[in-house]
Amino acid sequence: MSAEVEGHRGSRILGGTDARYAAIATLSTLVVLGGLTALVVTSPGWPSVKEKFFNRQEFQYWFSDVAHAFVANVQVFLIAEVLILIWALTIAVIRGLPGPVFFPLRVLAVIYTDVFRGIPTILVVYLLGFGVPALQLSGVPSSERFWGTVALVLVYSAYVAEVYRAGIDSVHPSQEAAARSLGLSRWQSLRHVIIPQAVRRVIPPLLNDFIGLQKDTALLSVIGVVEVFRQAELGQAADFNYTPLVIAAVLFIAITIPQARFTDWLIERDRRRQLAGGGTG
Repeated sequence: MSAEVEGHRGSRILGGTDARYAAIATLSTLVVLGGLTALVVTSPGWPSVKEKFFNRQEFQYWFSDVAHAFVANVQVFLIAEVLILIWALTIAVIRGLPGPVFFPLRVLAVIYTDVFRGIPTILVVYLLGFGVPALQLSGVPSSERFWGTVALVLVYSAYVAEVYRAGIDSVHPSQEAAARSLGLSRWQSLRHVIIPQAVRRVIPPLLNDFIGLQKDTALLSVIGVVEVFRQAELGQAADFNYTPLVIAAVLFIAITIPQARFTDWLIERDRRRQLAGGGTG
């Protein structure tokens, strides 16, 4: 019965799998895209927009420079992602610590998540990127790129910690009870039983957060880091043409769309498993 339901839902979501539905879907897509394209290219201002935003010569001239700068975005993203996964999980675990002894730590964890989810990311980047180097503290890095990465880690860890916490809370208490009955301590139960299940359940929303993180690496440009957006701005200012900004947009699309589709695939896979298991997960 679950297979029939799954097939029925799949038909509704994908528009059917037979040749007739595929043909209709393809035709309707072509009609819509063709209509939008015709509307744009026949508009009075299209020649000017084409020259300013989609200039072939500018694209060819600036592509290598902008793509090279995009490497900095990817590096910041990869470093921040690892640190966020670790720090956010630490915050989530602290918020779940029982007993009055850990009350101060729980309060600090709540304050942390509230503060860094409440302040716009660009302000955190500004404050750390310009403020900390201005202190001229001995032994403290003064690199804008370093503090821009720290700002992203602090902000996104607050969001990811809540995702982790939701995953931990979704694990049924009987799982911990069973682990404790086998002789595991609370920490062992948390490490070997609860957290693995929680992380597995929250992978799709985690990936969505990291798609946002990849795009927000462009915010480091506001503190002078030469990454893809900053390089595109330099190109735009040099030739008074916006094509370098379009190149930056294309590069972000090229890396974020595969991540989005992978996230959709994971969500759909989990849904099929739940249907096959009778909704038990």
